[in-house]
This record gives sequence, C-alpha cells and structure tokens, in this order.
Amino acid sequence: MSVRREVLGLVGLVLVVDAIFAATYFLAGIGRATDGAKLAFTAVWTVATLLVVVRGLTRIRRARVRPVWPSSS
Repeated sequence: MSVRREVLGLVGLVLVVDAIFAATYFLAGIGRATDGAKLAFTAVWTVATLLVVVRGLTRIRRARVRPVWPSSS
C-alpha cells in the first residue's frame, strides 16, 4: 500500500470518529450534562481518536519502510 493511501485513510478515519462523537454529543445532550459527564465523554473521544491515529501512523510507517524494489539476494 502506498503512503498516500494510508495518509488519506488516516484522515478519513479521524473525520469519521469526530463526526460520530460530535453527533453523539449533540443528540445525547452532553452539553447539558454534568461537568463530570462532559469530562468522561471528552476522555473517551480523545482515547478513540488516539487509537485511530496510532493505528494509522503505524500503517504509514510500515508503508514507508517497506522496500520498493525486491532485494537481489
């Protein structure tokens, strides 16, 4: 897989995660919730985004270090 494809996949997945959590925030009325509930929601959102980003960056790194030409050995 190409690095460009992996980067676009990472950006797309981050946008999907953000869209899901933003929709949940408004539809569930988190804005009117207690401070603790808002903090917990934000923490879950951050961890979900972090997992997606770490996965994507790992795939990008793997795509970058993979040799383009087969070795002659």
